[in-house]
Amino acid sequence: MNGLKNKGKFLRDVWHLTKSYWQSEEKRKAYVLLATIVALTLGVVYMLVQLNKWNNAFYNALQNYQTEMIFDQLIRFSWLAVIYIILAVYAFYLQQVLVVNWRRWLTNRYIDEWLKNKTYYRLQMFGSDTDNPDQRISEDVRLFVEMTLKFSIGLLKALCTFISFVFILYELSGSLEFTFAGTVWHINGYLVWVALVYSVLGTWITHVVGRKLVSLNFIQQRYEADFRFSMMRMRENAESVAFYSGEQQEGGVFKKRFRLLLDNFWQIVQKQKQLVWLNSGYSQIAIIFPFVVVMPRYLRKEITLGGLMQVASAFGRVQDSLSYFVDMYASLAEWRAVVERLTGFGLHMREVKQENPQLYLDRVVSSDAAIAASKLQVELPGDKVLLADVNFTLEHGPHKNILIKGASGSGKSTLLRAISGIWPYVRGTLTIPSAEKLMFIPQKPYLPLGTLREALLYPGTCQKTDEELVMLLEQCRIGYLAKDLYVEADWSHVLSGGEQQRLAFVRALIYQPEWLFLDEATSALDEATEAVMYKLVEQLMPTTTVVSIGHRSTLNSFHQIELFIDKERQSVTERML
Repeated sequence: MNGLKNKGKFLRDVWHLTKSYWQSEEKRKAYVLLATIVALTLGVVYMLVQLNKWNNAFYNALQNYQTEMIFDQLIRFSWLAVIYIILAVYAFYLQQVLVVNWRRWLTNRYIDEWLKNKTYYRLQMFGSDTDNPDQRISEDVRLFVEMTLKFSIGLLKALCTFISFVFILYELSGSLEFTFAGTVWHINGYLVWVALVYSVLGTWITHVVGRKLVSLNFIQQRYEADFRFSMMRMRENAESVAFYSGEQQEGGVFKKRFRLLLDNFWQIVQKQKQLVWLNSGYSQIAIIFPFVVVMPRYLRKEITLGGLMQVASAFGRVQDSLSYFVDMYASLAEWRAVVERLTGFGLHMREVKQENPQLYLDRVVSSDAAIAASKLQVELPGDKVLLADVNFTLEHGPHKNILIKGASGSGKSTLLRAISGIWPYVRGTLTIPSAEKLMFIPQKPYLPLGTLREALLYPGTCQKTDEELVMLLEQCRIGYLAKDLYVEADWSHVLSGGEQQRLAFVRALIYQPEWLFLDEATSALDEATEAVMYKLVEQLMPTTTVVSIGHRSTLNSFHQIELFIDKERQSVTERML
């Protein structure tokens, strides 16, 4: 019963993942491609039927030493083979075109859903059940599209082949007559029943042997992704590892994850070895089996050599179509694992969107420039309260900069996340200006891959001339980077922490937000350079209100108001500096 439920769930999952594309704006083009592929596949099956009939004529000509007929049949075979090859090639080609279109559409859909409403952030922070979303979007989507189309077309071909050849085999196999328990039995088309029993038995044995491959393939995908991620993470933090001389520990982590990968892979190999034993024996017996069954009729001269070869060919086609799941079992197990991973990924994205304690937060976007919190409560996952019953009003305007202070772990950065709207565990009332008037700069600013110019203008909603960018670089004391404006690099690794923080100030001067939130955004700068950055903001962004998190006393001179977070009391106190 559980097996049937699992199969039903798997088919529903496949349908859920599949229907979106076939109901999309591209459905017309997709259906035209699919119809053409189906027509070509049916054409391939028709050519197989013609080749089966050719077997009869050719081998009969050989048996009767009919020289002219033999050469005529060879010429006929050449034409049949050419047409078959053309149909097969274009069926494959158009199938790949459909794979590319489907993969592009589905990948874009997953990317949009992953980025929408900051789902990527929530998955990383709160979606502990989802591992390696990048691998699921890139690798699993590709495998799903390729395998779904491959198995669907393969199943259609197997079904059409069975229907086409089962009648041929039924007519050619004649009647089997034998006496059992004193009764004479007549079985018409007995080879059809023999092929059916042979295939069902092989499919059942294959399922018993290989059913564990589904879970093993699912785990293998995760281990492979974890292994790649661990090395990618070290590459991103190469300098820190080098300073700590942590190569030995990192190597231990790599090797531990690789051992898990290999141990699971070895279990897959063992199962696949059993399947190879089974499939090899099954397929080799299938070659000789029809000859053994039909040979008595041939020796009794009830059928000709051509009839024998045609029966063997038809039996092979029927048996192959009935044995489709035997031949594809290992791939089907991998397909099922891919479907489970993609379905789980989609489910977790929906869960983190729905898991939204901000239902208790009255978030008001106001035309008023002030930011106000009323009875604001900020929590951590697990209902642990970080800040309780917080009330404050931050006025916008010159000489109203705010410095947020408090012990480490008191919730300073989390308060900024709550204001920005990316922290879901918040309740109360929060009145803020529209998002385009706010800019948040974390301690380690994000620098996208690409040119330095693209990094400066990120996220790309504002444009500046090269001359303007060079001037801002000079003012932020990184003018020496002006020559690299059109150089592509991984700037987060090329630039030092201090250079990255100064680059973030260039970005702030480009976008000129009404509110600028700095989360320890000068921690890598010396005090003199820090002062230069704040003075630039004051001079070039006179209407911008700065909200800073920091521990240095030197920051006091650039702020007029202090918000002090008391970790023990879970409260916020507002006072003048």
